Amino acid sequence: MNEEALNASIRKFLRTVGVNSQREIEQAVRAAVQARPETRALAATMTLEIAELGLKVTYDASIDLQ
Repeated sequence: MNEEALNASIRKFLRTVGVNSQREIEQAVRAAVQARPETRALAATMTLEIAELGLKVTYDASIDLQ
């Protein structure tokens, strides 16, 4: 296994996920805030799954709007 190639591939995957996820979240938040302007925070869950490895990890956080 080439550690450098693995590291580069993982970083590329995470950049793609990060950029696209941020865009989707921002669009959804804008729409939700218009409908519910009193919203101050949103509970968020992100699940990372690589079925072939039997990996499934869930991350919970809060996205603060104010």
